[in-house]
Amino acid sequence: MGAHSRPEQPEAALATDGIGRRRFLGYVVAASTLTVAAQLGEGALAPQEAAAAVPSLPGPAEIYDLNDMLTHAALPTANLITIRLDADGTASFALPRAEVGQGVTTSSAMLIAEELDLPLDRIRVTLADARPELLFNQLTGGSNTTISTFTPIRVAAAVARGRLLKAAALELGEVIDTLTAKAGIITSAATGKSLTYGELAEKAASVTTTQVEVTLKKPADFEVIGTPQRRIDALAAVTGRKKFAMDLQVPGALPTMVCRPPTINGTVRSVDNLDEVRAMPGITDVVRISTGVAVRGRTFGQCIDAVRALKVTWGPGTAEGASDDTIRAELRRAELPLPALGLLTKAVDTRFTFHFASNSALETNCAIADVRQDSAEIWAGLKSPITAQEQIAAKLGLPVTAVKVHVTEGGGSFGRKLFHDAAAEAAEISKAMGKPVKLMWHRTDDFRQGRTHPMSTSRVRATYALGQVLTYDQRHTSVATDFGHGVGEIIMSEVAQLPVGGLTFSETIFTLTQQTPYNFGVVTQLLSETDQGFNTGSMRNIYSPNVRCAQELVVDELAKRLGKDPYGFRREFLKDDRARAVLDKVAEVGDWGRSMPAGTAQGIAVHPEYHACVAVLAEIDCRPGTTGRKVLDAFTGPRVTKVVCAVDVGLAVNPRGLQAQMMGGIMDGIAITLTSGLHLDNGHFLEGSWDNYFYTRQWNTPPELGIVVMPPTTGSPGGAGELAVAGAMAAVACAYGRATGTMPTAFPINHGGPLGFEPLPTTPPIPASPTDGLSRAF
Repeated sequence: MGAHSRPEQPEAALATDGIGRRRFLGYVVAASTLTVAAQLGEGALAPQEAAAAVPSLPGPAEIYDLNDMLTHAALPTANLITIRLDADGTASFALPRAEVGQGVTTSSAMLIAEELDLPLDRIRVTLADARPELLFNQLTGGSNTTISTFTPIRVAAAVARGRLLKAAALELGEVIDTLTAKAGIITSAATGKSLTYGELAEKAASVTTTQVEVTLKKPADFEVIGTPQRRIDALAAVTGRKKFAMDLQVPGALPTMVCRPPTINGTVRSVDNLDEVRAMPGITDVVRISTGVAVRGRTFGQCIDAVRALKVTWGPGTAEGASDDTIRAELRRAELPLPALGLLTKAVDTRFTFHFASNSALETNCAIADVRQDSAEIWAGLKSPITAQEQIAAKLGLPVTAVKVHVTEGGGSFGRKLFHDAAAEAAEISKAMGKPVKLMWHRTDDFRQGRTHPMSTSRVRATYALGQVLTYDQRHTSVATDFGHGVGEIIMSEVAQLPVGGLTFSETIFTLTQQTPYNFGVVTQLLSETDQGFNTGSMRNIYSPNVRCAQELVVDELAKRLGKDPYGFRREFLKDDRARAVLDKVAEVGDWGRSMPAGTAQGIAVHPEYHACVAVLAEIDCRPGTTGRKVLDAFTGPRVTKVVCAVDVGLAVNPRGLQAQMMGGIMDGIAITLTSGLHLDNGHFLEGSWDNYFYTRQWNTPPELGIVVMPPTTGSPGGAGELAVAGAMAAVACAYGRATGTMPTAFPINHGGPLGFEPLPTTPPIPASPTDGLSRAF
């Protein structure tokens, strides 16, 4: 089943749009060529408050969510987003967000192309260096990039177009209303004379910063926004010309790696053979640092040899002796109580366990640093570069202005690059050695000492009677999630506007992201946390995949007990028409309810988030010996054979990019449901590379995959980057439960079975060569 293209925009669907009919303020910035900026204070419109639903009232995330908070925090500096027209007729834009494969450079270029009337191939989008003056307007996360920049970028482009038209009117001696701008050329309807944008770039510039008023295009007039476009960086990516951090040639920066402790956050007590290792071929430096022992050499292979040769005595870490079982027991003790249950009340009451998981980006953790006595320069894929700049400067004892941070494109993130630990470590090493370094974490470093999605449990109780769900209570308990990457500062700055009271950072994020899309009577969803001894972070969708998976499995059980079809039950209880529409679409396209052999089944799920919603239908084959493929002779897994996804993001800027986002999210959802998890044993994780961290493989990729992008339902975009993960995880889990006849309660499903691999040694914790750990993976 192929991907479905987006239907034409119906006028009725856009009737409520107000953005294209409003006027905005922008700026013409003093510069040698035309430079324009977005408006101040109206970078996005506040969402309308959701109407109260009966019998369930809207939760905080349905009124004001994490995405709203990020957008509002970015508003005060929206006017600092600028576009420059150059003499060659191209437009240049330094995007203050990170591109890690999600396609935001393409969608941003499309916004400029639309309002500027310039061909897409004439727009150059780069990534901005850390800009402290942007405050909270340079953090990439929460599926917020397109939402928060949608209007500011368009305003800046519209200002530029207006200035060019005025300059052309003066140059041609024509009335501005007789001029048309198209494809980078301004033409007079009266005389046929024309001028290119390049010819007008200097003439349209201003010697002073001037406020101007612009009107944005109506959605009905869009020619670029909403049309499927190829990635502007696709050719560079597939031909190897795209530059990531490790591709940069910084003078003097040599390969560098770190010998790390055998347990999480262990410390160096002593090194027995420093001089011996320093004398190894190609090795230039060996130094002790806060996280281990760093080696610098002519090649990464020589660095690996040196790391393996080091004889280090290690001190204890922060999770000594901890295992999956001990953490699960700790989570149980920290679980918040459920309300009292009446003696005669019928209830579905169950508890789910979600094991540690890895972000598992294709590009492992890496950074380049050149630290000198009075300055420092950093290159890395960073989603929160301002926080990185501030914290690295403090660590080096330098003023922030002396630390220059360059944001490079990243090879995946899934939340990993919100943290700048590689950049900070590279800076520490460079200072200690007095030389530039090109630091790369080995794959095993990231699996065992890097950021992980924390282990959690979810206790769910739903009561029901007379065909109605009366209450829904969920108590999610998690190893503490670290939000020290900039989001915490945003929460502090926005706290007066948040509908969450005096909650902690994690509780605030949980409250602003979790919602129940169903009318289930009195609903409570609460988070508690425990154990801060792990290096955790936000993996794609943060809490949502686990919370939604638990909820949708309980929904299936409720439907079963009430004698209703899982699809029909969801449709009956859904609060929102948009959610009901995507549910109907996947049921239709996926042929819900069709006859299937025993051991196979369909699962269906809905997930709303960030002013968008998705529904996923998955089919799975769990028959022994018919579909599974042995993974390292241990786990013969079920295979997801078909997935249909329907997505409504309001207005899809680039439907083709949205389809790609959904596909990637679906693969993530399949992985964390069936195969991808970390085993914690005696203070360290056993997985060391992709040959034993079983991300979705080709054999488990559904041969039938359909993505339906729904027609526009609003005039502005919703969040898309994380949306499909939770929906896919829940749908696959529900399909597995229906195929096996048993509700799964521990994830990934293969976690409790045989380990299936021989763990790499913990000292030294890396394979013998850079290719070990990859050769057996595919």
